[in-house]
Amino acid sequence: MEGELQPALWAHLRGLADAAEWAWREPDQGLWEIRGGGRVFTYSAGMCQVALDRAAALAEQLGLPGSTARWRAAAAELTRRVLEGSWDEEAQTLSAHLDGGGVLDASLLALPLRRVLPATHPRMVATTAAVAQRLSAGDGVLYRYLHEDAPDGIAGDEGAFVLCSFWLVENLVQQGRLEEAHELYGSLCARTSPLGLLSEQIDPATGAFIGNFPQAFSHIGIIASGVSLARATSDATA
Repeated sequence: MEGELQPALWAHLRGLADAAEWAWREPDQGLWEIRGGGRVFTYSAGMCQVALDRAAALAEQLGLPGSTARWRAAAAELTRRVLEGSWDEEAQTLSAHLDGGGVLDASLLALPLRRVLPATHPRMVATTAAVAQRLSAGDGVLYRYLHEDAPDGIAGDEGAFVLCSFWLVENLVQQGRLEEAHELYGSLCARTSPLGLLSEQIDPATGAFIGNFPQAFSHIGIIASGVSLARATSDATA
């Protein structure tokens, strides 16, 4: 029935929320599965915040049993840790790792999309600018990270990761920078194949598609950011 969760499903979700309270402290390889020693990635901590926040919201909205107050408190603490722990004052950006250090990772652009942080928070605005500048591969496409800053154990370079540019579009939209968002979105759409498809990565030097093709993540990005941009544009002109 709409508006209800089966007890078995909720029991499983409660367990995930409880696990998220401590799981963020465990080193991992981050969203991009960086090879080598694990670190506490800011993105991973942010996703634990999402689990806690959404579990509390479900419990409140549907009257479900659970540690709602504790989840809310833990979610708020994780937001604080992301804002303060990963912030690098010298680099003026949030960092890939929760202990700071100024290493950039385009996954930071996903934090406002998951409602971990508002895109308009000054530190997120600064991070958006840092990612757009320092991870730029040219012509609106972004690297996931720089190999010299985040060695991934794989020889050679990689292309620009298409999804990251659509995350940038959404950050620009949420920051009210619609003209820039339209320009970037249009340039990305112009890169699609004759069938309107996108690859996982783009060779910055040639514009050629590399990696998986077609890539679902890229198409999720073009749809999600397109919807966000269309809605914001409609609201602005209403």
